[in-house]
Amino acid sequence: MQEHSKRAQHWLEKLDQFMQEHVEPFEAEYFQENLAANAHGDWLAWQLNPRINALKAQAREAGLWNLFLPDETHGQGLSTREYAPLAERMGRSLIAPELFNCNAPDTGNMEVLYHFGSSEQQKAWLEPLLAGDIRSVFAMTEPAVASSDATNMETRILDDGDHVIVDGRKWWSTGLGHPHAKVAIVMGLTDPEAARHERHSMVLVPLDAEGVTIERMLPVFGDYDAPYGHGEVSFNRVRVPKGNVIGRLGAGFAIAQGRLGPGRIHHCMRALGAAEKALELMIQRGLSREAFGQPLLKLGANGTRIARHRMAIDQARLYTLHTAQIIDTHGVKAAASEIAGIKAVVPTVLQNVVDDAIQVHGGGGLSHDYPLTAFYAIARALRLADGPDEVHEATVLRQELKKYQGRTRDE
Repeated sequence: MQEHSKRAQHWLEKLDQFMQEHVEPFEAEYFQENLAANAHGDWLAWQLNPRINALKAQAREAGLWNLFLPDETHGQGLSTREYAPLAERMGRSLIAPELFNCNAPDTGNMEVLYHFGSSEQQKAWLEPLLAGDIRSVFAMTEPAVASSDATNMETRILDDGDHVIVDGRKWWSTGLGHPHAKVAIVMGLTDPEAARHERHSMVLVPLDAEGVTIERMLPVFGDYDAPYGHGEVSFNRVRVPKGNVIGRLGAGFAIAQGRLGPGRIHHCMRALGAAEKALELMIQRGLSREAFGQPLLKLGANGTRIARHRMAIDQARLYTLHTAQIIDTHGVKAAASEIAGIKAVVPTVLQNVVDDAIQVHGGGGLSHDYPLTAFYAIARALRLADGPDEVHEATVLRQELKKYQGRTRDE
């Protein structure tokens, strides 16, 4: 196992202690109350448990805040590689990322504004996001096109003098139902005649702007994931100042590549934390329950499955940490193959572990008494969220074949 830096280990120990003392004892209570209060698609009635804000304040006071951001003023200055084990620890809990202001899509949006936002944009939106006062949305995927090819986007971001006009529809915009969601980063088509990856732009659109309509929340396997929600939103000729454009018109894809690199490390490490939790629950259940005179783990191939999951998790973790190291050392572009690879590998590892854990738990595994159904939904959604497996595999293949360009058969 690769060792963590002293700085990463210090914050990991503090995070682990906070999770054990404050988060884990509260989770079961939270989910029972949250399910009762928010188990419907009426996002206007969704509520945030007041204990969440209290825990966020405690976390911030402890320095466990904005840990994802490699900045010593707003966070702890951790590199992608150093933050990775902390993301894994948070991934064992379904509520922990927000408590430490390290939840998607806000982390990615904050990174965009930190690296590419103007001083005015940072003042208006980055500062309250860093403070945890508001939440944000990233609006990219569309219902009317195959979004696996992001150049298909049809939502328009049109130059109109001192303003831009946003016109179109997005869906699966995570966080859209959160009571504190105030702004969306919208990606859309500006110039259809430009080079393929210079046609699109990103613009900040306040969710209370005229012409913005939240149409509905979309359930994943019947669960609305309140109070965050994955929603469908329409932009009916929404007019915002040109100063809301991030970077410049036509820079959308260049900005997106910077956003998706570290964010994919975060997603994968949280998924590995969930996989560890699912494996732990599977083992505990298998040892404590008996059937036909034996512990469940001694029946069938359950023991072999656990061994295989142990190996798969450890392999996926090393792959992800290796990718984080490349990003830190050589940049996102140099890690193109590895970033795509972990996005194809890790969610499948999580899905396989959770599937077997549900089986060992029997009917209980299908209920809300355990986090397994939520972990399964995360795993299955991740295999689409940042692009489907097939796109990532195609990227790995393309990067691999580049190594052989120009070689002769004899070589």
